[in-house]
Order: sequence, then structure tokens, then C-alpha cells
Amino acid sequence: MTTDTDKEQALIEALRGVTTATLTTVLLKKGLRNVWMRGAFPLQPGQPRIVGRAFTLRFVPAREDLATPASWSSPISTRAAIEAMPEGCICVADAMGITDAGIFGDILCARMKKRGVAALVTDGVVRDGAGVRGTGLPVWCNGVAAPPSVAGLTFVAWQEPVGCGGVAVFPGDMVVIDDDGAVLIPADLVEAVTGESVEQERLEGWIMTQVEEGVALPGLYPANAENKAKYEAWKSGQ
Repeated sequence: MTTDTDKEQALIEALRGVTTATLTTVLLKKGLRNVWMRGAFPLQPGQPRIVGRAFTLRFVPAREDLATPASWSSPISTRAAIEAMPEGCICVADAMGITDAGIFGDILCARMKKRGVAALVTDGVVRDGAGVRGTGLPVWCNGVAAPPSVAGLTFVAWQEPVGCGGVAVFPGDMVVIDDDGAVLIPADLVEAVTGESVEQERLEGWIMTQVEEGVALPGLYPANAENKAKYEAWKSGQ
């Protein structure tokens, strides 16, 4: 009997074979244009594609009475939020695009890695860049900066809807990240988008073989009825 866990793992495995570029195209066909998180780039290029459910963090502008080193020991803190992160999640942090205060450094990233967090995605920056890379936690961000988060941000909540890189992210949405950036799939659309994206990847793989054989693009990409028939015949023979 297929369990919910098995079904979730199957979706994740399927999406690991789909590029973020393909996902944006499939989502565009469904009317969703704003799914690519601006300012979230791989801290270390060449990392494998990563897929996971969003665990959200929210920062607001720094307020001097709240954004202090003492706040790091508060019950509402990034430290407490990390301890609530489930294994396999992708932490999505709304830092409002602020690039002169690092939301996490090496110690917090090391703890996230230890807890089995799949990756960190933020439109802000991290600090202790070399140390963060050394933790092995995959990070997509907008660069590095030496100052701590409280120099420009106040942490206020986790597992609430956030805006990361101009994209609305709800807890439990699916996030896919690769060298082209971070793309969000709304939770209710994950199954449909996954199926269509896998098929799109297969079709484009076939189209690439035709291009390599010298076939002209008009009528091939996008495929007309004749080429769709050729593709279906090829697919049935696989």
C-alpha cells in the first residue's frame, strides 16, 4: 500500500529530475508568472538540484529596542526556529532583500545541517561565508556580509506566509533549487505540475535529439502535429 510518505518521496524524486527553467514554463502555462525568487543565488555553484517543502522565516526592519544581541536568546529567535525545522525541509527566509546584515552564520548553518535541513534560501545574505560553505549546508542567497542580522533586521516569526525575493511563500509549498535559482510550486499544484514537468523534460530531451540531427526549429519547437506524432511514436518505443 502506498503511504503519504511514499507519495511525497516519489514527488520529490521526480522533481529532482526537472530543471527550474522547465518548472517556470509549466507554471506560466497555469497562469503563475511570479514563482522565481529574486536575489537567491547558489552560494556555491554546482550543487545538486534540491527539492523540499518550505519552512518559512520572517524578518522585518531592525528596531533598536528589539534587534539586539540579547534577542538571540528570546523564545522568538532564529535559534528556536531552527529547532522546529523538520528533516528535509528547505528553510525560506524573508530578509526583505537587505544585503548588509547576514541572517545566518556558520554556527546556525551547522545546526541546520545537523538537523537534516535540506537547504537555506533567502533574498538576504549570510555571514562567515567560508564557514557557511564549510558546513556543507546548501545555501541560495544574495551574497555575504560581515554584520550580524540585528544590524539591519529583526526576526519576528516562523511558519507564516512570507515574501522571499518578491514571491509569496506559504509553509508547505514545494521549493526546487538549482544553479538557475529557486522556484516555488504552490502546495495545491505540486502533483499536477510534477507530472506535466516530467513530461515536458522528456519532450524537450527528444527535441534536442532532433536538433542534433539537423532538424529545423519551426514546427519542432514548439512541436506541431507531425512532430508530436513522431514524439509519441518514439516514446511508445522506449
